[in-house]
Amino acid sequence: MKSEYVSRRNFLAAGGATAVAALAGCGGDDQGGAVGGGDSTVKLAVLEDRSGNFSKVGTPKYNASMLAIEEINADGGIMDTEIEVFDPDPQSDNQRYQQLTRQAIQQESVDAMWAGYSSATREAIRPIVDENDQLYFYTTQYEGGVCDKNVFAVGPTARQQLGMVLPYLVEEYGPRIYTIAADYNFGQLSADWVKVLANENDAEVIDEEFIPLSSSSFSSSINRIQEADPDFVMSMLVGNNHTAFYEQKASAGMEVPIGTSTAMAQGYEHLTLDPPALANVYAGVNYMEEIPTERNTRDGGFVDRYYEKFPDAPYLNEEAENNYFSIYMYKQAVEQAGTFEQEAVKEALESGISYGAPEAPGEEEIDLVPETHHVNHHMWAMRADENHELEAVDDRVIDETFLLDTVGCDLTAEDEETQYTPKDYYEEAE
Repeated sequence: MKSEYVSRRNFLAAGGATAVAALAGCGGDDQGGAVGGGDSTVKLAVLEDRSGNFSKVGTPKYNASMLAIEEINADGGIMDTEIEVFDPDPQSDNQRYQQLTRQAIQQESVDAMWAGYSSATREAIRPIVDENDQLYFYTTQYEGGVCDKNVFAVGPTARQQLGMVLPYLVEEYGPRIYTIAADYNFGQLSADWVKVLANENDAEVIDEEFIPLSSSSFSSSINRIQEADPDFVMSMLVGNNHTAFYEQKASAGMEVPIGTSTAMAQGYEHLTLDPPALANVYAGVNYMEEIPTERNTRDGGFVDRYYEKFPDAPYLNEEAENNYFSIYMYKQAVEQAGTFEQEAVKEALESGISYGAPEAPGEEEIDLVPETHHVNHHMWAMRADENHELEAVDDRVIDETFLLDTVGCDLTAEDEETQYTPKDYYEEAE
């Protein structure tokens, strides 16, 4: 029930006089939002795939959202207000995502929305989000570049993930890189970032190829990689079909090291493939359940709480942590704003929210950057050995600099709804 809350979009839809009358009688604050009190709810949309092609990666996102919401409600909710959830399964279908996004905004009047795994899904619903000025958290690791007033893209970007693992591999193995990537927006832009980062680290991309999402046969690609004899491969393959690459390269005896932003942290291939398929694979991630932080692995830590609630869950993946900490960031912003009113909450988020996420060691916190709505993550380089045991070989904070320093995105000063690409700014990406 949201009887005490009149959102900005409902205010606009209702028209001035009617809405003013409603506000006058609602007991809300001077910005039109409820201020809590224990007898109303805040409604969050959690639209994550629990069936279809992305269910393996979407289900942990959904589960972690439910964990955060359960913890917050058990602790008294947000401003003494219990969180209600609108959570139908989008079934990995972008048309259904669009339908459910409209329903969440126009019929359910949700206060904030978490939705979608792939960049294609994000771009399918972003016009609806922007038409309605809906507060939207996108939590998947992605190619980067979204500068949008309504979107808080809190997963790590390609520049952060590849920028964690590529320099390490150049130093360990040498400068000659072969890129293999999924043939759509994410893979192509990530491959551009590999070229930019190679240039910045005195390395070179000697060849690259793009694989259709439907393809699961890699014999010709493996032959080309072996003939090119790179120092290491950068892989941005995605989905179940592309997982076959790792098994096939092991069968072919290909031993070249591989850097990736997509394997292990999301689909936990190190647990589902037979060793040594992932041997000498290095993932640049902000989170895996194996990262050695006190908040993550201690008794009663994030991993323990997740499996206590979901004892049959197969893995706690990267995006799950992003859903978890961003719901707590939302709570912090609402309490700072003193209202659920979305424009006020966005303004609070833009004030510089920090949170002690499981990915951060010690007492370190991760920071939401006001100007770009992205996060300066604590990043990890994780290596799988021949038995698929993981080791953290490097870690550090990597700021998301592309939007802030290169593009000049400043959403605190200008209302934008743009996605920038590395080709807009780097000759190396051409």
